[in-house]
Amino acid sequence: MLKINRRTNVPRIRQDKTAGCVERGELLNGGNLFAIHERNTTIARMIVLETERLIFSRLDPDRDSEFILGLVNGPSFLRYIGDKGVRTLADARRYITDGPLKSYETNGYGLYKVELKSNLTPIGMCGLIKRDTLPDADIGFAFLEEYWGAGYAYESAAAVMSYAREKLGIKRVVAITTPDNVASGKLLNKIGLKFDRLIQLTADSPEVKLFTPDCDEASEKDGHGY
Repeated sequence: MLKINRRTNVPRIRQDKTAGCVERGELLNGGNLFAIHERNTTIARMIVLETERLIFSRLDPDRDSEFILGLVNGPSFLRYIGDKGVRTLADARRYITDGPLKSYETNGYGLYKVELKSNLTPIGMCGLIKRDTLPDADIGFAFLEEYWGAGYAYESAAAVMSYAREKLGIKRVVAITTPDNVASGKLLNKIGLKFDRLIQLTADSPEVKLFTPDCDEASEKDGHGY
């Protein structure tokens, strides 16, 4: 167990630790602090959840901007999610600050960085989004294409759905996709979300597919309308 600096909440790591060594400390609030000693630099970040192969942590504008710059400019991201106008590292920092970071503070959740537990390589992001135009939180995910086909997206989405229910107390999570995103639709089916209908998020936006856990009947019962 790591010793935690009470003033900074940062774990103390001996300087003789080898690069890439990972240890875990437990915070008083029940969260896990993950510490990596690399090139004589201590990096500490809050781990949100873990699966057998993956670690989910909050995105950081200083540490993760390069990764985000590559992710959001990938062909699949641009086609199925959209052009976020991120062209530089400064743009990527603003994307993280104005998006995920703001959501963590406002909603208590957001999109999280997904890393391989084996070597801490970032491979994508997955989490929950709260849009002004939807009454429910929706699940979102995006992964670097070189990591497709290994089940990471499903593992991530299933973990986030469980986290939403069991840790955040969110009873209802929905999802949206572009009409031509067949692969994401199949994944959403696997985590219990079914195509409900086409909707527009704003009056002048293109239609998107809405996936819900219980479709129209339960939506009416719960008082949720789109």
